Amino acid sequence: MSPDTVLTVGSFDGLHLGHRMVLGEIAERAQRSERRSMVVTFVPHPLEVVNPQAAPPRLTLDDERRELFAQSPVDAVAFLPFTRALSQYTPEAFVELLLARFGMRELVIGHDHGFGRGRSGDEHLLQTLGETRGFTVDVVPAVAVEGRTVSSTLIRRAIAGGDLETAARQLGRRYAMIGDVVRGEGRGRTLGFPTINVEVPDRRKLLPPNGVYAVHVEWDGGRSGAMMHMGPRPTFSDDRGTVEAHLFDQAPDLYGRSVKVTWLRRLRDVRAFANPEALRTQLALDRQAALASLGVPPGQSTG
Repeated sequence: MSPDTVLTVGSFDGLHLGHRMVLGEIAERAQRSERRSMVVTFVPHPLEVVNPQAAPPRLTLDDERRELFAQSPVDAVAFLPFTRALSQYTPEAFVELLLARFGMRELVIGHDHGFGRGRSGDEHLLQTLGETRGFTVDVVPAVAVEGRTVSSTLIRRAIAGGDLETAARQLGRRYAMIGDVVRGEGRGRTLGFPTINVEVPDRRKLLPPNGVYAVHVEWDGGRSGAMMHMGPRPTFSDDRGTVEAHLFDQAPDLYGRSVKVTWLRRLRDVRAFANPEALRTQLALDRQAALASLGVPPGQSTG
């Protein structure tokens, strides 16, 4: 395979259906031309450097993006540190970097792509640069789902509003988070619903609204359906936000291990109960609702 590349550039937060269309396109082109397909993406998100106040919450943290890229058809991914100095590159200088460092011979971009200082590098400028520097430029059109253009902005809005179905349709998969299991206070066990406490890995990670959810929990070697509480514990006058999942299937001791939580359906709001017994009664109802959301007949495994 030639060291020359068919390349795309972007932040790729979420790796949604539009992003996946671009990745599929460069993979197909590279196969036809016997070149390598490559993604150049940034760490951190460019807005976290140039305008931190405007930086959006993240749909996919860096480890999550790496996992999703590994499942894609591309040959290689380069995580390029985004610095103040890089933010000042002109489009011409950035193209020179792609040519020299990554062997770019074909560039494929999304319909709304812009790069270089102030995102001043658009499709027309790239076409001009390509003609003089010997690379081709093609634009992948927008992807629409149910008449709405797929975008990270729309997905963030849906997740923040608890609209998990819209987010899933735009992502092409259910929304998820990877986090470590940490010690909790054991309240769930005293109620008859033992839980694992999942630590949110980064404050930048976008979470759905507080509430009780039907979810899947996966770990190395296993998976279980679960019901998950997100938010404070007002019944116990505890304002601290936690993420606690009651697994429906047997699992090993997961303390200290990394798990992947995938949101399926929001069941109810967080609310205060008169006493622990009233909460226990509600948790039994939540369990039934979560199992129904998972489509699990009584007595069967949810994994």
